[in-house]
Amino acid sequence: MHGKTGRTFAIDPGRIDRPPSKLLLLLLVLMNGAAPIALYIFVPALPVLAGDFGSDISVAQMTVSLYMVGLACSQLIMGPLSDRFGRRPVLLGGLTLMVAASVGCIFAETLPQLIAARFLQALGGASGMVISRAIIRDLYSRDRVGGMLSLVIAVMMIAQMLSPLFGGVIETALGWRAIFYVVTAGAIAVTATIALALPETRRRHGPAAGGFRGDVGSLFRSRAFIGYVLCQVLASAIIFTFAGGGPYVVVTQMGRSSAEYGAWFASSGFAYLLGNLFCVRFSPRTSLDRLIWFGLAMQIGGAALNLLWGVLGWNQVPSWLFATHMIIMFGNAFVMANATAGAISIRPQAAGTASGLMGFTQMGFGALCSQFGAYLGGHFATPLPLNIAVAALALACAASMIFLVPRSNLVATEELIEKAEGEEPPVM
Repeated sequence: MHGKTGRTFAIDPGRIDRPPSKLLLLLLVLMNGAAPIALYIFVPALPVLAGDFGSDISVAQMTVSLYMVGLACSQLIMGPLSDRFGRRPVLLGGLTLMVAASVGCIFAETLPQLIAARFLQALGGASGMVISRAIIRDLYSRDRVGGMLSLVIAVMMIAQMLSPLFGGVIETALGWRAIFYVVTAGAIAVTATIALALPETRRRHGPAAGGFRGDVGSLFRSRAFIGYVLCQVLASAIIFTFAGGGPYVVVTQMGRSSAEYGAWFASSGFAYLLGNLFCVRFSPRTSLDRLIWFGLAMQIGGAALNLLWGVLGWNQVPSWLFATHMIIMFGNAFVMANATAGAISIRPQAAGTASGLMGFTQMGFGALCSQFGAYLGGHFATPLPLNIAVAALALACAASMIFLVPRSNLVATEELIEKAEGEEPPVM
């Protein structure tokens, strides 16, 4: 592997799965968190933004909705590019675009200009999300990837949960444009840190037979890849569906305040954070698939209890609804991280492409599930329809593992993975 002289950490081609250095962990968190934090830090300013531009709040909301579109599209582009040209140049190019777009947000004179700049901001920033997963796969073996992803997510979630509060304070004190000054400064700092400290991690391979089309074709011919991706996407759909319907259930059906809903929703975020920390703990000595099945059992168990409380009419108060949802979210952390690890390990030299395809599918399907959840929460008088939807997604998540991911007594070592890379279809 090559890199500039004076790098603080070196890349070991043997990937002996040593604990990550503090610098490596910091770099992964920075690149993975840049785009999400830039999204959530601006949300509290939306009502003020609409007033300043004399526009309807639904139009101002496009600064968020089109940002999400940019996140999805970027992952489909940046992942394959990082497989072809390397992680480092594509990542730096994407972050440079984020810096330029953030400057554009500061000086936007109309709402359409701001919306366009936000889309470009997401397009560049999402490079860190997709490439961070590929970098982890470059550096760690298959069964360690899930634990590393959980570690990065756990650290990033703390900053992500605090960013709306931080954004609200900035807007109140200095106005909404000040938020973009902070985002621009942060994006410059992240870009400079990665430029100085991150070496190239992509391992050298011979010329690809089919390039992007060959990688995509090989991945989609693998039942295991499809199974892992479906498992991850359906697990994330549980989060999107509940997040879409939860406010209507708690505020409209149960007659509670928005502040109370926010506090209860934070409990599910805490359970997800706790699940990631436990996944980090057990990952080094437990296989990837076993961790997924543990998470699936927790998801199904929590969803079944949630559904039972709904049938009995007990979850008409937030405590019953969120107590079981915390069980679901704890298991969800195991499923999400390790299903991601399984998907990007099917064809390691195409980890960026696999990560991009999975991220695009997750964001697109998640947006639909969020709307569906809002419909279930807003058009019914009880939480039962939402409970049924969550339970169905939990079962579908398990079904993708049962029917698509091959089960074998063989241990998937790095040597077997390398051997399988050239086979069609790849077998894991």
